[in-house]
Amino acid sequence: MDDMTQPADFAFTPENRAAADAAIAKYPDGHQESAVMPLLDIAQRQNDGWLPRAAMDYVADYLSMPPIRVYEVATFYTMYNLQPVGRHHVQVCTNLPCWLRGSDGIAEACKRTLDVEFGETTEDGQFTLSEMECLGACVNAPMMQIGDDYYEDLDPTATESILTELRLGETPKTGSQAGRRSCEPAGGLTTLTELGDGGDGGSDA
Repeated sequence: MDDMTQPADFAFTPENRAAADAAIAKYPDGHQESAVMPLLDIAQRQNDGWLPRAAMDYVADYLSMPPIRVYEVATFYTMYNLQPVGRHHVQVCTNLPCWLRGSDGIAEACKRTLDVEFGETTEDGQFTLSEMECLGACVNAPMMQIGDDYYEDLDPTATESILTELRLGETPKTGSQAGRRSCEPAGGLTTLTELGDGGDGGSDA
């Protein structure tokens, strides 16, 4: 972590303190440490998408746990960012299913459109580009995640369009970019295409 970017202190806003307390309340008494992941997420969202050391120390104190235990979680899971990121964090999945479906082309489209490599942020601070392992949308590969949104069934043209719309302050369509409905087959349903009569399918006997 670059000490030049580290704030001296951190504290939850009143709204986020209430959200943190609600997360802790989901666990039995004496097991508040189990809420470390949601509290780190709350802290990261409050701090423009990344976790400074002060925020991790604050979460450790909030949960009465050793700071090293919090660092272990924050450095293990890739959804936590330990350095500042752009307003739009573009995360391209390059794991096997996406790679087989053309993620190399998606990555190159991102690099070309944003003029950055993986791990870099654009000069205007708007975009950070990251290479990710599986993001869990394999059936609609290739895909990328930007912020909390998934963009699936990508090709280079759709990828460039999404990034351009974001750069212009617009809101691109999320989900499948190929017209697929949810995770259905690309050509549409082939079974269970008619609604039943509402019965339970059991015998009348």
